[in-house]
Amino acid sequence: MTEHTLTVAGVTVDTRHWIGGERLASAATFTDVSPVDGSVIGEISRGTPQEAEAAVAAAKAAFPGWAATPRAERARLLHAVADGVEKRLEELAIVETTDNGALLRSHRRGVMPRVAHNFRFFADWLLTLGHEDFETRGHTNHVSWDPAGPCVLITPWNAPLMMASWKIAPALAAGDTVVLKPAEWTPLTASLLADIAAEAGLPAGVLNIVQGYGSEVGDALTSHPDVARISFTGSVPTARHIAAQAAPQLTPLSLELGGKSPLLVFADADLDLAVDLAVEQYDNAGQVCLAATRLLVEESVAEEFTRRFTAKAARLRQGDPRDEATDIGPNIHPRQLDKIDGFVQRALAAGARAVVGGHRGEGQSYAPTLLTDVAQDSEIVQEEVFGPVLTLQTFRTEDEAVRLANDTRFGLAATLATGSHERAERVTARVVAGTVWVNCFFVRDLQAPFGGSRQSGVGREGGTWSFDFYCDLKNTVTAPKGWLNHG
Repeated sequence: MTEHTLTVAGVTVDTRHWIGGERLASAATFTDVSPVDGSVIGEISRGTPQEAEAAVAAAKAAFPGWAATPRAERARLLHAVADGVEKRLEELAIVETTDNGALLRSHRRGVMPRVAHNFRFFADWLLTLGHEDFETRGHTNHVSWDPAGPCVLITPWNAPLMMASWKIAPALAAGDTVVLKPAEWTPLTASLLADIAAEAGLPAGVLNIVQGYGSEVGDALTSHPDVARISFTGSVPTARHIAAQAAPQLTPLSLELGGKSPLLVFADADLDLAVDLAVEQYDNAGQVCLAATRLLVEESVAEEFTRRFTAKAARLRQGDPRDEATDIGPNIHPRQLDKIDGFVQRALAAGARAVVGGHRGEGQSYAPTLLTDVAQDSEIVQEEVFGPVLTLQTFRTEDEAVRLANDTRFGLAATLATGSHERAERVTARVVAGTVWVNCFFVRDLQAPFGGSRQSGVGREGGTWSFDFYCDLKNTVTAPKGWLNHG
């Protein structure tokens, strides 16, 4: 360990920013703490508007060369980054578990392989990106996707590297340059990604990473006149602030925000499957924006559903996320733990009943919780908790189920459990959500559009939709006449 490096579970991590292909330190630092045991990991360079300006300037300077780089070469470099991720997969997994408390087994088997896949997918999609030319009164229309410019990407703490790669990969594939600001609670794997990108041969300034607080460095990035795109994943209040910062420049935004998604369980559903889907919502200690935290169960099967759910939830093992046998790890931060408990205690005081949990666990954990006897207009039903807390309500008719499902300000996702194809078609057509899963959960293909309706977000990314956002679309119309005759 040196002045600017940490050793995290045997892995060396640089604590400085990555700007213009170089490591740069700030005068001030912030403290990174592990949610696993509350220990201090180390001090991280704390960005200021000065570092923000330097990062945008580096991205702007690198943009012409990167935009002019042939598609095949950009794709090759993204595959090289993916190779580097796979080579260091175990290191990335243990560092991210230390930094954000998510299960090590999940990072090894799912999350880090998905990081590599994100880079490979958008590299390959770039090579197929196109639209057939079409005719208008004898004129030819040709659609192209032109690189837009420097992009600011702001990522959350619940899946730090996966969410960063989900944004970085299409932006770089599109020919844009990037300034990434990772969440201050989880900066470490972004720093490792800078090393991987450099080793892969990514030109200096194409990827820049600035660490720090939103109020100190984030505002300087999102209000910068040289930024062509802003992509943000996080809370609705922060999104409103970013939108206000971007508004004077009319900088296009992609916002993936909160959710309060429903899981609708109909009487004709396979109840064991429905219970499995419901208990799965405790994944990542409930820190998943897509989680179906509102269980809406048809009244005639609600008692049996609750009995089976309670039995299955009781078998969940909560503990050290580095232990392969652990099912639920800690929550990210004491402040988040206090927020979760505040939601639950206010709900209990208002008359809710805790069928499961309803209290803090050991260390920085919250016990998996299921609350019943909750009113539709109550805070616990309407607001995102972002912890292992579910509510259960009942319905009698399909119309009532849809009404309850749609009765929040969010619209990120919805999950249905039903044995009827006809009902699935009817309900999915009426539910307001960016993604609907039927008899499954969290099955995501990168070519599908992803985003939320209402206050769950603005825009869609994934497949060609990502390139639509990160590029300036151009239509060139060519006349059949007016050409010089050379032959």
